[in-house]
Amino acid sequence: MEGGVMSSNYHTPVMLQECIEALNIRPDGTYVDVTFGGGGHSREIMNHLGKGGRLLAFDQDADAQQNIIADDRFEFIDQNFRYLKNFTRLHNAIPVDGILADLGVSSYQFDQAERGFSIRFDAELDMRMNQSSTLTAKEVVNTYSEADLHRIFGIYGEIKNAKSLAKTIVTARLNGPLNTVADLKNAISSLIPKGKENKYLAQVFQALRIEVNQELEALKDFLIQSAEVLVSGGRLVVMSYHSLEDRLVKNFIAKGKFSGEVEKDFYGNDQKPFDAVSRGAITASEEEIKNNNRARSAKLRIAVKK
Repeated sequence: MEGGVMSSNYHTPVMLQECIEALNIRPDGTYVDVTFGGGGHSREIMNHLGKGGRLLAFDQDADAQQNIIADDRFEFIDQNFRYLKNFTRLHNAIPVDGILADLGVSSYQFDQAERGFSIRFDAELDMRMNQSSTLTAKEVVNTYSEADLHRIFGIYGEIKNAKSLAKTIVTARLNGPLNTVADLKNAISSLIPKGKENKYLAQVFQALRIEVNQELEALKDFLIQSAEVLVSGGRLVVMSYHSLEDRLVKNFIAKGKFSGEVEKDFYGNDQKPFDAVSRGAITASEEEIKNNNRARSAKLRIAVKK
């Protein structure tokens, strides 16, 4: 790609063929890729569209705009996917025939040291997917109360010693702000289990990232709206990389809500917008996992709108 990031360096799409098959693409249909990133999935969707087809792509990360596809049938929307309904309506695209979401952080975002997503580099604690939003990981670490930090690390990071971790951070910042990845690592070094340093730090970073980007709230908003913009028979295809996201997707497809039981109407019929297409989640092949480590934790779920 001229003047931009080659999409292959950006992010190798996980389970590309499985995603495309799951969308069940009609050449004249309207599709939405709500996590455009390097454009790998979008390019493949475009290959299956005919003259009358349309693809809308969402991405809140300004870097993704370097990968925009020059094609009349393609429209880029620089927004978080939690605004799916507003912007598909604005583009006169409702109802749509299929929606694809590939959740999580792209390998490109991890590799940009200054974005502060990765434990591999020392950088400012940032972690914003949308560079124009105001809340950063630095602010979370330095200003959140001990109780809020405990909650974030316990729920979003699934960290066993979340209470001690929160207390340690709050104590450490009394000596001065924790501004960088190194500051944070040094402050919590005594709590990191030996031999499991990377896993523990990855959980800490995941928790901060989810909080900074309000990822689970955004995912819930997106799932609810996906049911409202899809045509009957349309497909919802979602790939997630950790259990918190996968649980929300699984519950919403199975029950039409995120917890509790399916609600029934006056006649005893289930009130849920989707039926699952696949039994359980689809996972990547051994071959793909060997070539792309990101595929290891990926879970793909497919649903059809009733």
